[in-house]
This record gives sequence, C-alpha cells and structure tokens, in this order.
Amino acid sequence: MYADNENINLPDDDTIVWKYLDLSKFLDMLLSKKLFMSRSDKFEDQYEGTFSEPTYEEIKKIAANNSKFLDYYKSHREKVVISSWHINEYESYAMWQIFTKNNEGLAIQSTIGRLKQALAPEKKYLQNIGAVNYIDYKKEYIPFEDTFFPFLFKRKSFQYEREVRVISDTSGSRVSINDGLKVDVNIDQLIEKIYIHPKSENWYKNLVIELMQKLDFTIAIEKSDLESDILI
Repeated sequence: MYADNENINLPDDDTIVWKYLDLSKFLDMLLSKKLFMSRSDKFEDQYEGTFSEPTYEEIKKIAANNSKFLDYYKSHREKVVISSWHINEYESYAMWQIFTKNNEGLAIQSTIGRLKQALAPEKKYLQNIGAVNYIDYKKEYIPFEDTFFPFLFKRKSFQYEREVRVISDTSGSRVSINDGLKVDVNIDQLIEKIYIHPKSENWYKNLVIELMQKLDFTIAIEKSDLESDILI
C-alpha cells in the first residue's frame, strides 16, 4: 500500500524511467516475478537514510529529552528497502558504463505509471515512490516529519543519477532482511521495452529473445543504437 503524503516529489505517470542491470539479475526477476530492493544501509553511499547537518542539530535537541528518538532513526534504516531507477527520456551512456559489465548488460524501460501499477498488488509493506532531491548536506535542511523523507535526499555529488526510488518500509512486519528483499511485481506491466547493451554481440541479443520466448513474455526487445554506424 502507498503512503498518503502530498510532499513526496513524484514525477508525472508518463515520465520515462530506466533500470540497468546484468543478465543474471534480470533473469532472476523474470523467474521469481519479484523486484529486488536493497536494504537502505547497505548502499555504497554511507549517507543513505541519514540527515543533513542542520536537520541533525534539530534532532539532537529533541533527543536530549527523548533518548529513543535518535535510536529509532538509526535502526529504522535496517527496515527500509529501496529499488532505484533512472529518470531520462533517452538511454544514458553513463548508466551503461556504471551498472553493466562485459558488454552484456541490458536496460529495462518503464514509466512512473507502470511502476505504480506493477507494484499495486504489494500490500505487505508501507510503500512510496519519489524522485530524489540532491542537496548540500552541510547547509540544507531535510524534513523528518515523514519517515520516508530521509531516503529521498542525497548529496549533490550524485546528481548524475537522476534517481527515482521505490521505497518500502518493513518495520510493521516481522520479515527478516539481510542485503535486501524481493517484492511481488507484475513483469508485463513493469517493463515497456528491453534494450540490449550497445556493445553486445548479436548472439547475446538472440539469447535474451530466446529466454523471453521460453518464459512466455512478449515484451519488445531492441539493441541499443548508441553504437550505431555513422552515416559518413
């Protein structure tokens, strides 16, 4: 179910989003029909789910009279899982470089509307989708009246990610989370089109097509044209 908060920064439903991943992760998603979401405190960026300096100073004042207040925010990161997507009208050369290896990755193209509908059956955890705000953690304030807010801010150094996030809060359940959690997703609704790595060989595209056919998916598949032949 989705949290009802008008302050969440969510683009329009027709906004195009992408996920770049390798074949093994993609195949796991198809076979399980589940979307993997990473535990928020396991991201490479240690600031994930934390606060900026102005916000932390305010929280410390509150925590002075309530020692459990700060402890809650520290432990809450272990109960929040995130699926990251890239907002872009077109493919991103940088995202291919960062998230795929050996010229054998692929990209899922979707939209905000498709994301919301594909995850609609998920009722186990409180869930939200929002675009990340990139700020100066030394100067700018992060609101904390909603527990989702700390996970919708990142440092300005990460602006190139242009990230939108699916965020699930599992604190109301007894589910055990190690590195992350798989949540139910409607694959046909989630994926509008699949793009094959621009530097991949033809056999790789044929392999992906064959896998999709054997699994009875009819999603459109194209090879990226970032490496297409020049015209002169």
